[in-house]
Amino acid sequence: MELTALKGIGSKTEEYFKKLGVHSQEELLEFFPRDYELFFPPVTVGEIGYKTFAAVRGVFTQDLFQRRVKKMTITTAQFKDEIGKTIKVTWFNAPFMKDAVHPGQLYILRGRVSRKYGVLQLNQPKVYTPEEYAKKMNSMQPVYPLTKGLSSNLIAGAVRQAIEGDAFAKLDKEDPIPGEVRVKYGLCKKSYAVSNLHFPESKEAYMAGAVRMSFEEIFLFILSMKRNESDQKTVSEVRISNCEQTQAFLKQLPFSLTEAQKRVIGEINTDMMSGFVMNRLIQGDVGSGKTIVALAALMNAAYSGYQGALMAPTEVLASQHYENITRMFKENGIDLNVALLTGSMTALEKRVVYDALESGRIHIIVGTHALFQEKAIYHNLGLVVTDEQHRFGIKQREALAKKAADGVQPHMIVMSATPIPRTLALIIYGNMDVSVIDQLPGGRKPIKNAVVDDSYKEQAYRFIEKEVAKGHQVYIICPLVEYSEGLDAQNVTDYTEMLRDVLDEQISIGMLHGQMPNAKKNEIMTRFAEGKIQVLVSTTVVEVGVDVPNATVMMVEDANRFGLAALHQLRGRVGRGGNQSYCIFVCNNHSKEAMERLEILKTSNDGFEIASKDLEMRGPGEFTGIRQSGALSFKNFDIYRDADIAQKAIEAVNDYLSGRLRLTKSEEELLLERTSLEAGAVLL
Repeated sequence: MELTALKGIGSKTEEYFKKLGVHSQEELLEFFPRDYELFFPPVTVGEIGYKTFAAVRGVFTQDLFQRRVKKMTITTAQFKDEIGKTIKVTWFNAPFMKDAVHPGQLYILRGRVSRKYGVLQLNQPKVYTPEEYAKKMNSMQPVYPLTKGLSSNLIAGAVRQAIEGDAFAKLDKEDPIPGEVRVKYGLCKKSYAVSNLHFPESKEAYMAGAVRMSFEEIFLFILSMKRNESDQKTVSEVRISNCEQTQAFLKQLPFSLTEAQKRVIGEINTDMMSGFVMNRLIQGDVGSGKTIVALAALMNAAYSGYQGALMAPTEVLASQHYENITRMFKENGIDLNVALLTGSMTALEKRVVYDALESGRIHIIVGTHALFQEKAIYHNLGLVVTDEQHRFGIKQREALAKKAADGVQPHMIVMSATPIPRTLALIIYGNMDVSVIDQLPGGRKPIKNAVVDDSYKEQAYRFIEKEVAKGHQVYIICPLVEYSEGLDAQNVTDYTEMLRDVLDEQISIGMLHGQMPNAKKNEIMTRFAEGKIQVLVSTTVVEVGVDVPNATVMMVEDANRFGLAALHQLRGRVGRGGNQSYCIFVCNNHSKEAMERLEILKTSNDGFEIASKDLEMRGPGEFTGIRQSGALSFKNFDIYRDADIAQKAIEAVNDYLSGRLRLTKSEEELLLERTSLEAGAVLL
């Protein structure tokens, strides 16, 4: 049903919704909040610290003051907390506030915190009586992903209308989860789930809805994978042997391969000589040496007469792979021709690469999605390697694989730094073989870890200044891109400005987030890699970043909002050089459970162990917060948080495929329709 059928949504607003991937009322109903506005107990002025959002209990010390600046009305006041500390309060274009509040009366102000020359200020706060605020303390208000032209309130209003309409009424009639499965696993109806994910009646109702929608997504995904996979391996004409030149290259490297790297190289060599198409996933922590393993396979392909392709998710990472490979080849006298192909290259530069690629003069090609564009024609592609594989879709990988000669299917390696426990990897990746590099190269100094609260901030900033003074660099990670009303979490935009106020003015500070144009992201990461930016404030987009051996500090704000596996991967961005490195996890949730979970990072550097403990400690009981980055790009399902849901979903899929489920004709038709749509739609 059309969005414009909803009151208040015209053609212009409809276009804004389309930018968020919402084209109909049906899609709007499943466009769930990215977070929830929770009303935490108010703090004193002194407890605000470095928060970007706060609620303060106190009184106005005098009448509000108003002045006009051009066409704007600015209302200001001094607000005193219960222990006598004051904070300046400002409203813009809200002249009514002057008569809405009274000095000496107790209020709770809740709003955005800013700092001007070290002085705290509360901007555009909402005003509550203590009684009003107490009622709000138990509610969960939706906060939606936004784009220019849409507010969270506007989206919430549209959703409320859709819930009253025909699209919502059809949810249970067109539920893809068979009734027998719902009953067996205690899943709520879809209408109940959708309603309570947008506007939770209670935390319990929200949880029931979250479990239900996560189950649906992984159930349909696994079923579509099972229907499309074959028990028979595909015969391959591509025979790639373990060449002497590759063996000699590995022996003369200035470092020794770990036993895990040697084992995985052996598994790959066996696959590529087996007569069947290799389809292998290589898992390993950040810094475990996956790239040298892939390079050995690419060299063997080249020396066996085939071309190899290495696809990276960003231009910066592709360029770094290219530069590292060409440097190692030059240092070791390897005569293979390596080329780079990215979207930002000029038409002439691309043409030169296209010609060399088609003629076979290029042995190994490194690049981004440009590798599978129409103009890229390969001479005899035999091996495809994709780095950080969760950033590419199934169709993208297939498009690159189809670049081989007619009837020839190249061998495939996909690499991931996401430490998924092996049992779950086998469920999710279906018929792929899984290799694990479970050792880190020796000689690196262990990273020193600290789990702290806001009270440590001042010390942290002085420590960062000392590290920068030594010539080192720093990452600071925030969960949000920009200020979001009601969310008590740090954002990159405000944090960057705040740092310029609290750090030495000589320090170069940069900002990076996923909403930036690719060219801008590449520019920022390149400047950081070159040392021109000393402190980089970023979202988790740096998780798939370049290698910056000079970076010695990783500080993660609101660390309690991330999964442990994501934090572990972020930690892997430092400690890559010879200098002592540090990781500071700032926990703003002072609960014993949150602190205990983060303490795991202090006692373990094993990504697989951390992921397993994360599964044990979080379970399905924590659905709010920043989604876990990594293995698969789902809307609702999270591979770490929802591990037990995945186990139940695979049971249900097996029951269905074995005929143990009793389905009605309409249930069977719905499943067939939904799984045909699902195949290839989820990123791997």
